[in-house]
Amino acid sequence: MSPPESVPSAMCSTLCLYGQGVVRGYAIGRAVVMSAASLEVAHYRIAEKDIESEQRRFTLAVDETVRELGQMAEDLPADAPRELGVLLSVHAMLLQDPMLVQSVCQLIAERQYNAEWALTAQGQILVEQFSLMDDAYLRERGADVRQVIERVLRVLSGSVHWLPNLDAVDVDGSLIVVARDISPADMMRLRGGRFGAFLTDLGGATSHTAIVARSMNVPAVVGMGLVRTLVRDGDRLIVDGLNGLVLVNPSEAVLREYQERQAAFLRERDELKALRFAPAVTLDGIQIRMEANIELPEEAADALAAGAEGIGLFRSEFLFMGRSSLPSEEEQYEAYASVVRTMAGRPVTIRTLDIGADKTLDGEVTVATNPALGLRAIRYCLANPEMFNTQLRALLRAAAHGPIRVLFPMVSHMHEIHAARRALARAAAELRTAGLPHDAAVQVGAMVEIPAIAIAIEPFAEALDFLSIGTNDLIQYVLAIDRGDTDVASLYDPMHPAVLRLIAHTINVGERLGKPVSICGEMAGDVRVTRMLLGLGLTGFSMHPQQLLDVKKEIRRAHSNALRVKVASALNRAERIDLSTLDA
Repeated sequence: MSPPESVPSAMCSTLCLYGQGVVRGYAIGRAVVMSAASLEVAHYRIAEKDIESEQRRFTLAVDETVRELGQMAEDLPADAPRELGVLLSVHAMLLQDPMLVQSVCQLIAERQYNAEWALTAQGQILVEQFSLMDDAYLRERGADVRQVIERVLRVLSGSVHWLPNLDAVDVDGSLIVVARDISPADMMRLRGGRFGAFLTDLGGATSHTAIVARSMNVPAVVGMGLVRTLVRDGDRLIVDGLNGLVLVNPSEAVLREYQERQAAFLRERDELKALRFAPAVTLDGIQIRMEANIELPEEAADALAAGAEGIGLFRSEFLFMGRSSLPSEEEQYEAYASVVRTMAGRPVTIRTLDIGADKTLDGEVTVATNPALGLRAIRYCLANPEMFNTQLRALLRAAAHGPIRVLFPMVSHMHEIHAARRALARAAAELRTAGLPHDAAVQVGAMVEIPAIAIAIEPFAEALDFLSIGTNDLIQYVLAIDRGDTDVASLYDPMHPAVLRLIAHTINVGERLGKPVSICGEMAGDVRVTRMLLGLGLTGFSMHPQQLLDVKKEIRRAHSNALRVKVASALNRAERIDLSTLDA
């Protein structure tokens, strides 16, 4: 990987490491390295007479781990990131999933594996199943399985020395945690320390390290590969969260430059706070909608605090994952309604269940030739009408508390829109018959993430109330690139002219038909492409709450119509857009 242009030339003799920056900002401090969480466990067969006692040893370790996680969640201080409590609960639920516990006990009984061997064997099966999932968020949940297994292994082995040795780094100022991965429970143990950044070998934009780091607004670089083996306790590190760059033991000249950058960034953060409730209007008076993406109901408060005008994407998968039974209508209704109440009249866009074909919700494993192109999202929902009906009923009931927009994912055919609308009408009719409060007049939209709908967008736009472009999947399908595959991830290109033309076409049709179009993929929160998106005519952005103010600042400094002329000219010539030409 070539270094970012913003890297000082003076650092040519400094060790530079790269990964995925998930939280903007700079950190300067000393490294504290967490020992490997993956334990080397003995593999041996037990005697038949010991099967029952070995199973009991395993279940007691599971019970102890669940108890520890529950105690941590109960003891969370008031200032802890609210995501931590939910993530600890998810890990506790995973440990009670029959796919894990019963299968391990079965391996102990049938193959006479010792508990550690049985647990790692079953864990590998589950992690591989998650790795095949197309959705990045769901794929990252394989890390949850790995983390809870490692935690049980620690209990089985009696090992407790996996956290960094803070006494080994005798310095003032920030400490930078370097780890293979950081589980929510480990993150809880690390709270209260003077940590300035988190670096991990594993993980992506939706890993728990990224989620919690965003909530703490702490710079983080993930997916670095071998950072834990290349960095030692006490090394001086510079972390550039924007460029995903880590400098190891930099020279004094480089250190001074980054200290200046860090000070300037902190001043900018203070200035941005004044924009929280300022209108997102371009220099030529174009009003831009600024909304937030959330994954947990508790995050709605963060969106509101950041000045979001609504929720542009609420992923409902969190209710369905890490459990052996489907969430009830009442459980779903309470979750959706809590977000609607928090947003106090601002619109809330809830995406119906987006889950793939490679693992069904009841834990039954299926085999799909290509999960990315299989029975997932709207296809899965229409194939499971009872489950879909329960979710739609819950959504319509929650709409009685405020405006809800229902968003259908992975739509590629008009008949899917018609079928989904019929399902919504049936759910409303049942609620009327039952006399339950609801609002059937919800707006209905579709994710534009498959090239087919983007190319033939007109009839879809006419049949829907709004459109939401999911750039993550759209780019993946247009370029036939799995960005989770390290062999081809470098070819994943948001700026490819074909991608931009499809986005522009969707926006133009929506504008012509009077249908709102927004982008809820990662591009919406990337301040480096904000001007380019304005040049495509985009007037609706939805992103992580932590990204809202940066993007809003860029919007308020831009002249939308002038940008549209520049971008249209480049697209007409089929040229790659030079982002530097769009600067003020």
